[in-house]
Amino acid sequence: MSDRAIALLLFIVTLDAAGAGLIMPVLPGLLDKLGDPASTPAHYGGLLSLYALAQCLAGPVLGALSDRYGRRPILLASLAGAAADYLVMAASPALWVLYPGRILAGITGATGAVAGACIADAGDPARRARRFGLLSASFGLGMILGPALGGLAGLAGERMPFVAAAVANGTAFLLAWAWLPESRLGARAPWAWGTLNPLGGLRQALGGKGMAGLLWMFLVMQMAGQVPGALWVLYGQDRFRWDAAAVGMSLAGFGALHALAQATLPGPLATRLGERGALLVGMAADGLGYVLLAYATQSWMVVPLMLLLAAGGVGAPALQALLSARAGDGKQGQLQGAMTSLASVAAVAGPLAFTALYAARLGGWTGWPWLAGAALYLLCAPALAALGRRTA
Repeated sequence: MSDRAIALLLFIVTLDAAGAGLIMPVLPGLLDKLGDPASTPAHYGGLLSLYALAQCLAGPVLGALSDRYGRRPILLASLAGAAADYLVMAASPALWVLYPGRILAGITGATGAVAGACIADAGDPARRARRFGLLSASFGLGMILGPALGGLAGLAGERMPFVAAAVANGTAFLLAWAWLPESRLGARAPWAWGTLNPLGGLRQALGGKGMAGLLWMFLVMQMAGQVPGALWVLYGQDRFRWDAAAVGMSLAGFGALHALAQATLPGPLATRLGERGALLVGMAADGLGYVLLAYATQSWMVVPLMLLLAAGGVGAPALQALLSARAGDGKQGQLQGAMTSLASVAAVAGPLAFTALYAARLGGWTGWPWLAGAALYLLCAPALAALGRRTA
């Protein structure tokens, strides 16, 4: 793919992520209107988990399908499915309609997996880490813009952000249909019914040389990355006495710094230190930031720690580049689908585990979940040592 095509792909990813973020500020309000307000937290958590579960099961399948039939048709189907889902939710007359809508969104939520496969198809391994960093930054930018715009659209009613999200994904679909070329060139494997088995795709991704250790590190990093998302608001309110405005500003600042770091740092670091070195820098920065945040006592201390946590974002693009290099040209979609599946597992299990640990320590010292997140990185030590031996 040319640089222009990659820029278009990144813009499409930003639109898709913004669509997902648009609905978050108003979804609880819609649930209040469609059902008993007392049950809103349960339905809200259930819808989030259902989406992650559907994405977990569908990710390897859609990735393998993109290996067989090309990235472009799967990406178009994903964007069209997301637009349809948001329209269904916008017009939903009853609470139960939201559940099949989120299942549809999870099944077609292959944008990240297919976009990652497109980046891997683009060639030039020396620029791969930088491009994966830009891809992560595009997701981050979309998730920053989406909630902000969703809050404004929500002033016109709880359903308007869903309409806006459908428009965002519809626009992305039209852009991809008109101008995005196919990146999966060359011979393709014949169709096999085993492709529809989500566990089969994950097993095949694990079968490559050195892939098990790298995918294990990816899962651990995804789990550790759930700590800020699960605890930032609760921890800020309890430890630093933040109000809603302070929470919103801190989230926006954290997201902006994280996106900036992923857009600018992975390429130069990978060039200078190698992808393994960049991965180590990212893990060390993230783990140290978690430990210091566990002991922070004043709001001003969070600002420099946000810079440290943002620097931790360089690890994921470096790891993606390592995984992509080992997967080979014919299995990039399968690999990205397996990674989407593992990320969804972390998105379901991580918040449950860390919020439970946090709740267990209420009334006492609440820094334990941050220390637990930092300790997770120690589980990567054997795989990192093995990676170092293979690199040598």
